Amino acid sequence: MSTTTAWILLLIAGILEFIWATGLKYSEGFTKLIPSVFTLATMGVSFYLLSLSMRVLPVGVSYTVWTGIGAVGAVIIGTLLFKEPLSLMKLLFLGMIIGGILGLKFVE
Repeated sequence: MSTTTAWILLLIAGILEFIWATGLKYSEGFTKLIPSVFTLATMGVSFYLLSLSMRVLPVGVSYTVWTGIGAVGAVIIGTLLFKEPLSLMKLLFLGMIIGGILGLKFVE
């Protein structure tokens, strides 16, 4: 697998990470069947794609980028779907996370 492919798989895994986190909210502690199944399925695919990317990329970079994408996505989804407040300070720190993700990509 090429480095480019590994990065693409890592990006998809990161996107799935905040999708399953959203599903986790809707599952209400795994008490609702459909959201629970959706959460577990997206979790499985996300972890699998992360593991594939780690065949090529270092574990520290892979895991940090995966969680960073998930964290940024979760804040965006929380703001859009759940009306969670978004302050200037949150935006600043999200920018720092995005900067860290990009930095790891470009020094790799």
